[in-house]
Amino acid sequence: MVDYHAANNQSSAGGVQTYMEQENDWDRDLLLDPAWEKQQRKTFTAWCNSHLRKAGTQIENIEEDFRDGLKLMLLLEVISGERLPKPERGKMRVHKINNVNKALDFIASKGVKLVSIGAEEIVDGNAKMTLGMIWTIILRFAIQDISVEETSAKEGLLLWCQRKTAPYKNVNVQNFHISWKDGLAFNALIHRHRPDLINYDGLRKDDPVTNLNNAFEVAEKYLDIPKMLDAEDIVNTARPDEKAIMTYVSSFYHAFSGAQKAETAANRICKVLAVNQENEKMMEDYEKLASDLLEWIRRTIPWLENRTQEKTVNDMQAKQEDFRDYRCVHKPPKVQEKCQLEISFNTLQTKLRLSNRPAFMPSEGRMVSDINGAWHTLEGAEKGYEEWILSEIRRLERLEHLAEKFHQKAAIHESWTDGKEAMLTQKDYETSTLSEVKALLRKHEAFESDLAAHQDRVEQIAAIAQELNELDYYDSASVNARCQKICDQWDILGALTQSRKESLERTEKQLESIDELYLEYAKRAAPFNNWMEGAMEDLQDMFIVHNIDEIQGLITAHEQFKSTLAEANKEREAIQAIQAEVQKIAQSNGIKLSGANPYTTITPESIDSKWEKAMDMVPQRDTALQGELNKQNSNDTLRAKFATQANTVGAYIQAKMEEIGRISIEMNGTLEDQLTSLREYQQNIVSYTPEINTLEGYHQLIQEALIFDNQYTPYTMEHLRVGWEQLLTTIARTINEVENQILTRDAKGISQEQLYEYRASFNHFDKKRSGQMVSDDFRALLISTGNSLGDSEFARIMGIVDPNGSGAVTFQAFIDFMSRETTDTDTADQVIASFKILAADKNFITADELRRELPPDQAEYCIARMAPYTGPDAIPGALDYMSFSTALYGESDL
Repeated sequence: MVDYHAANNQSSAGGVQTYMEQENDWDRDLLLDPAWEKQQRKTFTAWCNSHLRKAGTQIENIEEDFRDGLKLMLLLEVISGERLPKPERGKMRVHKINNVNKALDFIASKGVKLVSIGAEEIVDGNAKMTLGMIWTIILRFAIQDISVEETSAKEGLLLWCQRKTAPYKNVNVQNFHISWKDGLAFNALIHRHRPDLINYDGLRKDDPVTNLNNAFEVAEKYLDIPKMLDAEDIVNTARPDEKAIMTYVSSFYHAFSGAQKAETAANRICKVLAVNQENEKMMEDYEKLASDLLEWIRRTIPWLENRTQEKTVNDMQAKQEDFRDYRCVHKPPKVQEKCQLEISFNTLQTKLRLSNRPAFMPSEGRMVSDINGAWHTLEGAEKGYEEWILSEIRRLERLEHLAEKFHQKAAIHESWTDGKEAMLTQKDYETSTLSEVKALLRKHEAFESDLAAHQDRVEQIAAIAQELNELDYYDSASVNARCQKICDQWDILGALTQSRKESLERTEKQLESIDELYLEYAKRAAPFNNWMEGAMEDLQDMFIVHNIDEIQGLITAHEQFKSTLAEANKEREAIQAIQAEVQKIAQSNGIKLSGANPYTTITPESIDSKWEKAMDMVPQRDTALQGELNKQNSNDTLRAKFATQANTVGAYIQAKMEEIGRISIEMNGTLEDQLTSLREYQQNIVSYTPEINTLEGYHQLIQEALIFDNQYTPYTMEHLRVGWEQLLTTIARTINEVENQILTRDAKGISQEQLYEYRASFNHFDKKRSGQMVSDDFRALLISTGNSLGDSEFARIMGIVDPNGSGAVTFQAFIDFMSRETTDTDTADQVIASFKILAADKNFITADELRRELPPDQAEYCIARMAPYTGPDAIPGALDYMSFSTALYGESDL
C-alpha cells in the first residue's frame, strides 16, 4: 500500500478547507439506502484495514471497532506518519470520548472542517456518523492531494482516470458510479500500467461480474490493493456508491504513482551502478595488465643481469644475437603495453572524476610510477648487458690472440731448448785436446750469448701467461703448466751453463791455442741468427686493429723494418766471409778440418736458409697489412653511412619533440578537429619507422663488423631508440589528453567556447609554454576567472588538482576542476533517497524488492555488496542500502 505521509505533510490549510467545504456537504440521507451503505461499509473497512495491518491489527465492524477511539487514533498515526497524544486506556465512556476527541482534533488540525460529527455519536456506534468520519479521513489523506494538470482531489482523480483509460475501447469514464459498473475501466487502469497482468482483449462488456472480479483479484494479488467491493454489489445496484468507487480508485492511483516513483528511482540506481561496474572493469583490466607487465620485467631483468662468461668469441656472439632478438621482437610489444597502461590509467581517473567517484588507487606496487621505475631498471639492465657483451667480445678476442701468441713463442723456445740440457751435461772436454778444449770453451761462450738472447723470449712468455691469468682465460691451467715447465727448464739450463763454464775454465789453463776465426764467426752468427728468428716471429705475428690509424702504424713499422734489410744483408755477407776465410786458411796451410765449427751450431747454410725464409715472409706481410687496411677503410665507410642516417634520424626526433610541445599548447579548432589533426600527425610519425629500421640495419652491420667507435656522429643506437620511444609515447599521451577533454566536455556539458576560454586563460599564465604551471601562476589564473581565494581555499583546490603534491598543475587537471565547480553530479544522498523509494520508505531493503525493481545483473550486484541491516526495525534478509550508497562515492561523501 502507498504511504501518504509526505503528501499530507505538505498540504496547505487554506486549500484543504476550501475543498472540504465542498465535499463535506455529503447527503446523509443516501446512507439510508441499504445498498449504498453496504458498499461504503465494505469499502471503508477494507481501506482502513489496508493501513491498520501495517501496525499489526485490523477491524471487523467499522462502527463498533472505532468506538473506544484506540484503533481510530492508530489509523491516523499510520496514514499521517505523525504521533498523536497518548490515548487513555480506561474502559469508561469518558475515556472513549476523550480518545475520539483526540482523533477528531487531529483531523481538524489538518484543516478539515467536521460538520455535525461528534465524539459521542462515534462512541455510541452511530453508523451514519462513523462512515461520514471515515469518508472525511479518506478525502483528506487519500484524495485531497491528488493533482493532475492544475485540478485536484475528485476532479484531479477523474481526469487521471480519463487520461489513463482513453486508448481503451468500451471505456468512457465520466463519473465515479455508473462508468465503472461493467468493470472495464478497472481492468484498463491495471493494463495501462501492468499489461503483463491483464489480457484486456479477452474481456467482454456484457460480462461485468467476470470483469470486476478479474480486476479486483489481480489488484489484490499483484498490486497489494485489498478487495474493497464485491462485483455483485456493483452490478446489482443501479448507481454504485460514488464514495466507495472513489476510495477504491484512489488506491489504484497511489499504487501506480508509487510504481512510477520506484521506476524513476530504479533508473537512477541503474545509471549509478552501470558507471560503477564499468569503472570496476577498467580497474581490473589495469591491475591485470600492470601485473603482467611487472611480471615480464621481473623475469627479464635477471636474464639481463646474468654475467656468466663464455669461453669463445662465437659463444658470446650467440648471446649478442639473442639480445638483438629481444630488442627487436620481444620488447616492442611491451613498450606498447606500457603506453596503453598509462592511457588506461588516465582515462579511468578522468571517468572517476566525472562521475564524482574517489580516485583509483592501484594495488601496492602497481602504480604508474612503480611501472616507470621498474621500466627504468629494465633499461638500465639492458644498457649494462649490452656493454658487458661488447666488453666480453673484446676480452675474448684479446685472449685468443694472446693464447695463440703464447703457444707460438713457447713452441719456438721449446724447440731451441731441445737437447741443450744433454749438451751441457756431457764430459767431452775430459778427453779433448787443448785445441778442442779451447774450442769447447769458445763454443760455450757462444752458447751463453745465445742463452742471454733467449732471455727476452722467456720473459715475454711469462708476461703473456700472466696477462692470460689476469684476463681470466678459460684454459689458464694448461698455460700456467707449460709456462712453469719452461721457467723450471730455464733455471736448470742457467745452472748447467754456469757449471760447464766453470769446468771449461778449469781446463782452459791447460789449453793454449784457440781458433779465432771460428770464435769470431760464432760470436757474430749467434746474434744475427737470433735477429733473424726475431724478425721471422715479427713477420708471422698476428695483429688486431680497430681503426685506420692503428693499421697505418703497423704498416709504417713494417716499412722501417724493410729499410734495415740492406744493412742486415751486409752483416750476413760478412759472417759468411769469415767462414770463407777459415776455408781459405785451411786450404792454404794444408789444415784438415775435423768437422763443424766447434763454437757454434749455426751453419752458413742455416743462415742462408733462414734469410731466404725471412725474405719470402716480407711480401706475405705486405699483403696481410694491405688487406687489413682495406678492411678498415670498409669499416670507415660503414661508420659514415651509420653516422649520416643517425644524424638525420636524431634531428628528425628532436624536431618532432619540439613540434609536439608547441602543438599541445597552441592547438586550435574543436576538440574533434584537434584529435583528428593529432592522429594524422601520429600517423605521419609512425610512417617514419622505415628510416628507424634502416638505421637498425646499419647498426647490425657495425656490430657484426666489431666496430666499437664512430667519430662521425654523437648519436648512439641506444640514444636514438630511447628518443624514438619517447616520441611515440609523447604523441600518444597528447592524443589521450584531448580524448579526456572530450569526455569531460560531453559528461559535464561544457561548451566549445568555454573550453577555448579555459585554454586561452591557461596558455596566458603558462609562461614557460610547458603545458603545466607552478602554484603561484595557477593562483593568478584562478583569480583571473573571478575566484577570490584565501590560503585555506587555495590549499583545498591544490589538493584536488595536484593530489600527488608535485607542485605543477596540468591543463587537464584545470578543466576537471572547472567542470566540477560549474556542473552537478549524482550524490550519495540522491542514491540513498532513490533506494528509500524502492524500499517503501523503510530504512532497509530486501533482495526480493531489489530483484523486482532493478535489472537482474544490477540487482545481484547490489545484493552481493550490501551488508546485512542491523537496525532496531530489521527483519530477516534486510539489507543496508545506506552504507552501500555512501561507499559508492567514497568516504568524502559520508
